[in-house]
Amino acid sequence: MRRSNRSVILTSIYRDGPLSRYELGHQTSLSAASVSNLVGELLEEGVVEEAGSVESDGGRPRVLLRVSPTFGYVVGAEVGETRVRVELFDLAMKVLATVAYPIETAELAPELAVKYVMQGLAEVIDEAGISADQVLGLGVAVAGIVEGPADAVVHAQTLGWDAVPFGAMLAAKTDIPIQVDNGANTLGQAEMWFGAGRGATDAVVALVGSGVGAALVTGGSSYRGTRSSAGEWGHTTITYAGRRCRCGAEGCLEAYVGAEGVLERFQLANKGIPAPGGDEEEAFTGLLDSVGTSEVAAEVVGDTIGYLGAGFANLVNLFNPERIVLGGWAGLLLGERYLPQLRDAVGKHALRQPYAQVSIELCELGRDAVALGAATLPILRLLREGGANPRSAPGLIARAR
Repeated sequence: MRRSNRSVILTSIYRDGPLSRYELGHQTSLSAASVSNLVGELLEEGVVEEAGSVESDGGRPRVLLRVSPTFGYVVGAEVGETRVRVELFDLAMKVLATVAYPIETAELAPELAVKYVMQGLAEVIDEAGISADQVLGLGVAVAGIVEGPADAVVHAQTLGWDAVPFGAMLAAKTDIPIQVDNGANTLGQAEMWFGAGRGATDAVVALVGSGVGAALVTGGSSYRGTRSSAGEWGHTTITYAGRRCRCGAEGCLEAYVGAEGVLERFQLANKGIPAPGGDEEEAFTGLLDSVGTSEVAAEVVGDTIGYLGAGFANLVNLFNPERIVLGGWAGLLLGERYLPQLRDAVGKHALRQPYAQVSIELCELGRDAVALGAATLPILRLLREGGANPRSAPGLIARAR
Protein backbone atom coordinates (compact mmCIF):
# COMPACT_ATOMS: atom_id res chain seq x y z
CA MET A 1 0.00 0.00 0.00
CA ARG A 2 2.82 2.40 0.88
CA ARG A 3 4.56 1.78 -2.45
CA SER A 4 1.26 2.28 -4.26
CA ASN A 5 0.69 5.60 -2.49
CA ARG A 6 4.25 6.70 -3.26
CA SER A 7 3.56 5.85 -6.89
CA VAL A 8 0.39 7.95 -6.91
CA ILE A 9 2.19 10.91 -5.34
CA LEU A 10 5.24 10.66 -7.60
CA THR A 11 3.18 10.22 -10.77
CA SER A 12 1.11 13.31 -9.94
CA ILE A 13 4.22 15.37 -9.34
CA TYR A 14 5.86 14.15 -12.54
CA ARG A 15 2.85 14.44 -14.84
CA ASP A 16 1.27 17.62 -13.42
CA GLY A 17 3.98 19.30 -11.37
CA PRO A 18 5.31 21.40 -9.91
CA LEU A 19 2.62 20.87 -7.26
CA SER A 20 2.23 21.87 -3.62
CA ARG A 21 1.43 19.38 -0.89
CA TYR A 22 -2.07 20.86 -0.72
CA GLU A 23 -2.59 20.26 -4.45
CA LEU A 24 -1.25 16.71 -4.12
CA GLY A 25 -3.77 15.95 -1.40
CA HIS A 26 -6.57 17.32 -3.57
CA GLN A 27 -5.47 15.37 -6.64
CA THR A 28 -4.74 12.05 -4.96
CA SER A 29 -7.42 12.06 -2.21
CA LEU A 30 -4.72 11.06 0.30
CA SER A 31 -4.78 12.62 3.77
CA ALA A 32 -2.58 15.61 4.52
CA ALA A 33 -0.55 13.48 6.94
CA SER A 34 0.04 10.77 4.32
CA VAL A 35 1.07 13.32 1.71
CA SER A 36 3.44 14.99 4.16
CA ASN A 37 5.07 11.70 5.19
CA LEU A 38 5.44 10.36 1.67
CA VAL A 39 6.76 13.65 0.27
CA GLY A 40 9.25 13.75 3.15
CA GLU A 41 10.57 10.33 2.14
CA LEU A 42 10.86 11.32 -1.52
CA LEU A 43 12.66 14.53 -0.62
CA GLU A 44 15.08 12.70 1.65
CA GLU A 45 15.84 10.14 -1.07
CA GLY A 46 16.46 12.89 -3.63
CA VAL A 47 13.72 11.75 -6.02
CA VAL A 48 11.77 14.95 -5.45
CA GLU A 49 13.02 18.48 -4.84
CA GLU A 50 11.54 21.85 -3.98
CA ALA A 51 10.86 24.14 -6.93
CA GLY A 52 9.90 27.53 -5.51
CA SER A 53 6.63 28.55 -3.91
CA VAL A 54 3.27 30.17 -4.64
CA GLU A 55 1.09 32.44 -2.55
CA SER A 56 -1.80 30.82 -0.67
CA ASP A 57 -5.10 32.32 0.43
CA GLY A 58 -4.21 34.14 3.62
CA GLY A 59 -1.59 31.65 4.79
CA ARG A 60 2.08 30.94 4.28
CA PRO A 61 3.36 30.46 0.73
CA ARG A 62 3.01 26.88 -0.49
CA VAL A 63 6.21 25.11 -1.47
CA LEU A 64 6.11 23.54 -4.93
CA LEU A 65 7.55 20.10 -5.61
CA ARG A 66 8.96 18.50 -8.75
CA VAL A 67 10.82 15.34 -9.66
CA SER A 68 14.54 16.11 -9.48
CA PRO A 69 15.85 16.22 -13.06
CA THR A 70 19.24 14.86 -11.99
CA PHE A 71 18.04 12.04 -9.72
CA GLY A 72 18.94 9.81 -12.64
CA TYR A 73 19.08 9.69 -16.41
CA VAL A 74 17.26 7.68 -19.07
CA VAL A 75 18.18 6.62 -22.59
CA GLY A 76 15.79 6.10 -25.49
CA ALA A 77 16.70 4.26 -28.70
CA GLU A 78 14.73 4.02 -31.92
CA VAL A 79 15.50 1.01 -34.10
CA GLY A 80 13.83 2.15 -37.31
CA GLU A 81 13.93 1.03 -40.89
CA THR A 82 16.34 3.74 -42.07
CA ARG A 83 18.39 4.48 -38.95
CA VAL A 84 19.10 3.69 -35.29
CA ARG A 85 18.87 6.78 -33.06
CA VAL A 86 19.95 6.88 -29.42
CA GLU A 87 19.33 9.80 -27.03
CA LEU A 88 20.08 10.46 -23.36
CA PHE A 89 17.75 12.60 -21.21
CA ASP A 90 17.53 13.88 -17.68
CA LEU A 91 14.23 13.29 -15.84
CA ALA A 92 12.85 16.60 -17.11
CA MET A 93 13.24 15.06 -20.59
CA LYS A 94 15.94 17.53 -21.58
CA VAL A 95 18.04 15.86 -24.24
CA LEU A 96 21.72 15.80 -23.21
CA ALA A 97 23.28 13.71 -25.98
CA THR A 98 22.24 12.21 -29.32
CA VAL A 99 23.78 9.85 -31.85
CA ALA A 100 22.33 8.26 -35.01
CA TYR A 101 23.51 5.51 -37.34
CA PRO A 102 22.10 5.20 -40.89
CA ILE A 103 21.02 1.73 -41.97
CA GLU A 104 22.59 0.98 -45.32
CA THR A 105 21.47 -2.64 -45.73
CA ALA A 106 18.19 -3.91 -47.18
CA GLU A 107 17.35 -5.62 -43.89
CA LEU A 108 18.77 -4.79 -40.46
CA ALA A 109 20.12 -7.95 -38.80
CA PRO A 110 19.23 -8.18 -35.09
CA GLU A 111 22.90 -8.50 -34.18
CA LEU A 112 23.70 -5.26 -36.02
CA ALA A 113 20.79 -3.51 -34.31
CA VAL A 114 22.13 -4.61 -30.91
CA LYS A 115 25.59 -3.36 -31.89
CA TYR A 116 24.25 0.06 -32.89
CA VAL A 117 22.14 0.42 -29.73
CA MET A 118 24.99 -0.58 -27.43
CA GLN A 119 27.47 1.62 -29.27
CA GLY A 120 25.02 4.52 -29.09
CA LEU A 121 24.43 3.89 -25.38
CA ALA A 122 28.15 4.13 -24.66
CA GLU A 123 28.56 7.24 -26.81
CA VAL A 124 25.71 9.25 -25.28
CA ILE A 125 26.81 8.39 -21.75
CA ASP A 126 30.32 9.57 -22.59
CA GLU A 127 29.08 12.71 -24.35
CA ALA A 128 26.82 13.66 -21.44
CA GLY A 129 29.68 13.24 -18.96
CA ILE A 130 27.82 10.90 -16.60
CA SER A 131 28.55 7.39 -15.36
CA ALA A 132 26.65 4.32 -16.48
CA ASP A 133 25.36 3.65 -12.95
CA GLN A 134 23.44 6.95 -13.11
CA VAL A 135 21.31 5.62 -15.99
CA LEU A 136 18.02 4.29 -14.64
CA GLY A 137 17.13 2.40 -17.78
CA LEU A 138 17.28 2.06 -21.55
CA GLY A 139 14.03 2.05 -23.51
CA VAL A 140 14.16 0.69 -27.06
CA ALA A 141 11.51 1.23 -29.73
CA VAL A 142 11.29 -1.16 -32.67
CA ALA A 143 9.17 -1.41 -35.81
CA GLY A 144 7.33 -4.61 -35.00
CA ILE A 145 5.20 -6.59 -32.56
CA VAL A 146 6.83 -6.99 -29.14
CA GLU A 147 5.95 -9.94 -26.93
CA GLY A 148 6.96 -10.30 -23.29
CA PRO A 149 7.59 -10.69 -20.56
CA ALA A 150 10.74 -12.82 -20.43
CA ASP A 151 12.81 -11.90 -23.47
CA ALA A 152 10.96 -9.05 -25.23
CA VAL A 153 10.55 -11.16 -28.36
CA VAL A 154 10.13 -9.10 -31.54
CA HIS A 155 8.18 -10.07 -34.66
CA ALA A 156 9.03 -7.55 -37.39
CA GLN A 157 8.32 -8.76 -40.92
CA THR A 158 9.50 -5.49 -42.48
CA LEU A 159 12.88 -5.96 -40.78
CA GLY A 160 12.98 -9.68 -41.55
CA TRP A 161 12.76 -10.56 -37.83
CA ASP A 162 10.80 -13.63 -36.78
CA ALA A 163 10.53 -14.21 -33.01
CA VAL A 164 13.84 -12.48 -32.26
CA PRO A 165 14.61 -12.39 -28.49
CA PHE A 166 15.76 -8.80 -28.86
CA GLY A 167 15.35 -7.80 -25.24
CA ALA A 168 17.48 -10.71 -24.05
CA MET A 169 20.12 -9.93 -26.69
CA LEU A 170 20.36 -6.35 -25.42
CA ALA A 171 20.31 -7.34 -21.75
CA ALA A 172 23.25 -9.68 -22.31
CA LYS A 173 25.37 -6.67 -23.24
CA THR A 174 24.70 -4.34 -20.29
CA ASP A 175 23.68 -4.16 -16.63
CA ILE A 176 21.43 -1.20 -17.40
CA PRO A 177 17.76 -2.33 -17.23
CA ILE A 178 16.19 -2.79 -20.66
CA GLN A 179 12.62 -2.24 -21.87
CA VAL A 180 11.45 -2.82 -25.43
CA ASP A 181 8.23 -1.67 -27.09
CA ASN A 182 6.73 -0.92 -30.49
CA GLY A 183 7.72 2.47 -31.91
CA ALA A 184 4.15 3.65 -32.43
CA ASN A 185 3.41 2.90 -28.77
CA THR A 186 6.41 4.86 -27.55
CA LEU A 187 5.48 7.80 -29.79
CA GLY A 188 1.96 7.57 -28.41
CA GLN A 189 3.14 7.59 -24.81
CA ALA A 190 5.34 10.63 -25.44
CA GLU A 191 2.53 12.58 -27.11
CA MET A 192 0.03 11.63 -24.41
CA TRP A 193 2.43 12.74 -21.66
CA PHE A 194 4.05 15.82 -23.16
CA GLY A 195 2.51 16.65 -26.51
CA ALA A 196 -0.67 16.91 -28.54
CA GLY A 197 -2.41 14.08 -26.66
CA ARG A 198 -2.30 15.74 -23.23
CA GLY A 199 -5.72 15.91 -21.60
CA ALA A 200 -7.34 13.31 -23.88
CA THR A 201 -8.60 10.02 -22.47
CA ASP A 202 -9.56 8.36 -25.78
CA ALA A 203 -7.06 9.01 -28.54
CA VAL A 204 -5.12 7.52 -31.42
CA VAL A 205 -1.54 8.54 -32.11
CA ALA A 206 -0.63 7.58 -35.67
CA LEU A 207 2.95 7.07 -36.81
CA VAL A 208 3.57 7.46 -40.54
CA GLY A 209 7.15 6.96 -41.62
CA SER A 210 8.55 4.37 -43.96
CA GLY A 211 5.92 2.15 -42.38
CA VAL A 212 2.67 2.89 -40.56
CA GLY A 213 1.41 2.14 -37.05
CA ALA A 214 -0.76 3.55 -34.30
CA ALA A 215 -1.01 3.72 -30.52
CA LEU A 216 -4.54 3.28 -29.15
CA VAL A 217 -5.51 4.94 -25.86
CA THR A 218 -8.88 4.12 -24.30
CA GLY A 219 -10.02 5.47 -20.96
CA GLY A 220 -6.56 6.95 -20.44
CA SER A 221 -4.80 3.58 -20.79
CA SER A 222 -2.92 2.03 -23.68
CA TYR A 223 -4.86 -0.72 -25.46
CA ARG A 224 -2.63 -3.57 -26.62
CA GLY A 225 -4.91 -6.52 -27.30
CA THR A 226 -4.47 -10.14 -26.25
CA ARG A 227 -0.80 -10.50 -27.29
CA SER A 228 0.25 -6.88 -27.64
CA SER A 229 -0.25 -6.60 -31.41
CA ALA A 230 -3.10 -4.07 -31.28
CA GLY A 231 -2.28 -0.89 -33.17
CA GLU A 232 -1.08 -2.50 -36.41
CA TRP A 233 -3.30 -0.01 -38.20
CA GLY A 234 -0.92 0.09 -41.17
CA HIS A 235 -1.86 -3.50 -41.95
CA THR A 236 -5.58 -2.97 -42.11
CA THR A 237 -6.94 -3.43 -45.63
CA ILE A 238 -7.71 -0.20 -47.48
CA THR A 239 -8.11 -1.72 -50.97
CA TYR A 240 -9.38 -5.20 -51.81
CA ALA A 241 -6.81 -7.07 -53.94
CA GLY A 242 -4.63 -3.97 -53.91
CA ARG A 243 -0.89 -3.38 -53.86
CA ARG A 244 1.21 -6.01 -52.13
CA CYS A 245 2.48 -4.78 -48.79
CA ARG A 246 5.88 -5.53 -47.32
CA CYS A 247 4.11 -7.79 -44.82
CA GLY A 248 3.00 -10.03 -47.71
CA ALA A 249 -0.70 -9.14 -47.63
CA GLU A 250 -2.52 -7.19 -50.34
CA GLY A 251 -4.10 -3.76 -50.04
CA CYS A 252 -2.65 -2.71 -46.67
CA LEU A 253 -2.87 0.96 -45.75
CA GLU A 254 0.91 1.02 -45.34
CA ALA A 255 1.37 0.15 -49.02
CA TYR A 256 -0.43 3.39 -49.92
CA VAL A 257 0.58 5.95 -47.27
CA GLY A 258 3.91 4.70 -45.88
CA ALA A 259 6.80 6.64 -47.42
CA GLU A 260 8.21 3.56 -49.13
CA GLY A 261 4.85 2.74 -50.71
CA VAL A 262 4.24 6.35 -51.76
CA LEU A 263 7.62 6.56 -53.50
CA GLU A 264 7.00 3.23 -55.24
CA ARG A 265 3.62 4.46 -56.49
CA PHE A 266 5.22 7.63 -57.81
CA GLN A 267 7.99 5.75 -59.61
CA LEU A 268 5.45 3.41 -61.21
CA ALA A 269 3.30 6.33 -62.37
CA ASN A 270 6.38 8.28 -63.52
CA LYS A 271 7.45 5.71 -66.13
CA GLY A 272 9.97 4.10 -63.81
CA ILE A 273 11.77 7.32 -62.89
CA PRO A 274 12.14 7.63 -59.10
CA ALA A 275 11.82 10.80 -57.06
CA PRO A 276 15.27 12.41 -56.70
CA GLY A 277 17.07 12.21 -53.39
CA GLY A 278 19.93 10.50 -51.64
CA ASP A 279 17.72 8.62 -49.20
CA GLU A 280 14.05 7.95 -48.52
CA GLU A 281 13.42 11.12 -46.52
CA GLU A 282 15.05 13.33 -49.16
CA ALA A 283 13.09 11.62 -51.94
CA PHE A 284 9.80 12.00 -50.04
CA THR A 285 10.50 15.69 -49.42
CA GLY A 286 11.41 16.15 -53.06
CA LEU A 287 8.17 14.51 -54.14
CA LEU A 288 6.15 16.92 -52.00
CA ASP A 289 8.18 19.88 -53.29
CA SER A 290 7.42 18.94 -56.90
CA VAL A 291 3.63 18.88 -56.51
CA GLY A 292 3.31 22.35 -58.07
CA THR A 293 5.32 21.43 -61.16
CA SER A 294 4.54 17.74 -61.72
CA GLU A 295 1.07 16.39 -62.49
CA VAL A 296 2.23 12.90 -61.53
CA ALA A 297 3.50 14.08 -58.14
CA ALA A 298 0.30 16.06 -57.53
CA GLU A 299 -1.85 13.01 -58.31
CA VAL A 300 0.20 10.65 -56.13
CA VAL A 301 0.24 13.05 -53.17
CA GLY A 302 -3.47 13.78 -53.58
CA ASP A 303 -4.24 10.06 -53.57
CA THR A 304 -2.03 9.62 -50.49
CA ILE A 305 -4.03 12.23 -48.59
CA GLY A 306 -7.21 10.47 -49.66
CA TYR A 307 -5.99 7.06 -48.50
CA LEU A 308 -4.74 8.48 -45.21
CA GLY A 309 -8.07 10.25 -44.70
CA ALA A 310 -9.92 6.98 -45.29
CA GLY A 311 -7.60 5.25 -42.82
CA PHE A 312 -8.32 7.90 -40.21
CA ALA A 313 -12.03 7.60 -40.90
CA ASN A 314 -11.84 3.89 -40.10
CA LEU A 315 -10.28 4.80 -36.75
CA VAL A 316 -13.02 7.36 -36.12
CA ASN A 317 -15.78 4.87 -36.90
CA LEU A 318 -14.22 1.99 -34.95
CA PHE A 319 -12.91 3.74 -31.82
CA ASN A 320 -14.77 7.07 -31.59
CA PRO A 321 -11.64 8.86 -30.30
CA GLU A 322 -11.75 12.45 -29.10
CA ARG A 323 -8.40 13.11 -30.73
CA ILE A 324 -6.20 11.73 -33.50
CA VAL A 325 -2.56 12.84 -33.50
CA LEU A 326 -0.51 12.46 -36.67
CA GLY A 327 3.22 11.91 -36.18
CA GLY A 328 6.19 10.18 -37.73
CA TRP A 329 8.57 11.95 -40.10
CA ALA A 330 6.47 11.33 -43.23
CA GLY A 331 3.22 12.06 -41.40
CA LEU A 332 4.52 15.43 -40.25
CA LEU A 333 5.82 16.32 -43.72
CA LEU A 334 2.37 15.59 -45.11
CA GLY A 335 0.44 17.17 -42.25
CA GLU A 336 2.41 20.40 -42.22
CA ARG A 337 1.34 21.01 -45.82
CA TYR A 338 -2.01 19.27 -46.15
CA LEU A 339 -3.70 19.10 -42.73
CA PRO A 340 -6.91 20.91 -43.88
CA GLN A 341 -7.21 18.60 -46.90
CA LEU A 342 -6.61 15.59 -44.67
CA ARG A 343 -9.37 16.66 -42.30
CA ASP A 344 -11.72 17.07 -45.27
CA ALA A 345 -10.80 13.60 -46.54
CA VAL A 346 -11.60 12.09 -43.13
CA GLY A 347 -15.00 13.82 -43.19
CA LYS A 348 -15.83 12.26 -46.55
CA HIS A 349 -15.44 8.73 -45.19
CA ALA A 350 -16.36 8.93 -41.49
CA LEU A 351 -19.78 8.85 -39.91
CA ARG A 352 -20.95 12.40 -39.24
CA GLN A 353 -21.50 12.19 -35.48
CA PRO A 354 -18.14 10.65 -34.43
CA TYR A 355 -16.35 12.85 -36.99
CA ALA A 356 -17.87 15.93 -35.38
CA GLN A 357 -16.51 14.77 -32.01
CA VAL A 358 -12.88 14.21 -33.04
CA SER A 359 -10.03 16.68 -33.46
CA ILE A 360 -7.15 15.85 -35.80
CA GLU A 361 -3.84 17.37 -34.76
CA LEU A 362 -0.14 17.12 -35.56
CA CYS A 363 2.45 15.64 -33.22
CA GLU A 364 3.96 18.44 -31.11
CA LEU A 365 7.21 16.71 -30.21
CA GLY A 366 8.78 16.65 -33.66
CA ARG A 367 10.05 14.02 -36.03
CA ASP A 368 12.31 12.30 -33.50
CA ALA A 369 9.74 11.72 -30.78
CA VAL A 370 9.94 7.91 -31.01
CA ALA A 371 13.29 7.82 -29.18
CA LEU A 372 11.96 10.30 -26.61
CA GLY A 373 8.96 8.05 -26.11
CA ALA A 374 11.23 5.05 -25.64
CA ALA A 375 13.01 6.96 -22.86
CA THR A 376 9.70 7.30 -21.01
CA LEU A 377 9.58 3.51 -20.52
CA PRO A 378 12.13 3.49 -17.66
CA ILE A 379 10.49 6.63 -16.25
CA LEU A 380 7.14 4.82 -16.18
CA ARG A 381 8.84 1.98 -14.29
CA LEU A 382 10.29 4.50 -11.82
CA LEU A 383 6.86 6.05 -11.24
CA ARG A 384 5.14 2.71 -10.82
CA GLU A 385 7.76 1.61 -8.29
CA GLY A 386 7.22 4.80 -6.30
CA GLY A 387 10.72 6.10 -6.93
CA ALA A 388 12.63 2.89 -6.27
CA ASN A 389 15.78 2.92 -8.37
CA PRO A 390 15.52 0.07 -10.92
CA ARG A 391 19.31 -0.25 -10.82
CA SER A 392 18.87 -1.97 -7.47
CA ALA A 393 17.80 -5.04 -9.47
CA PRO A 394 19.72 -4.81 -12.76
CA GLY A 395 18.89 -6.94 -15.73
CA LEU A 396 16.12 -7.27 -18.23
CA ILE A 397 12.90 -5.45 -17.49
CA ALA A 398 9.90 -6.58 -19.54
CA ARG A 399 8.04 -4.07 -21.65
CA ALA A 400 5.73 -1.99 -19.49
CA ARG A 401 2.06 -2.87 -19.64
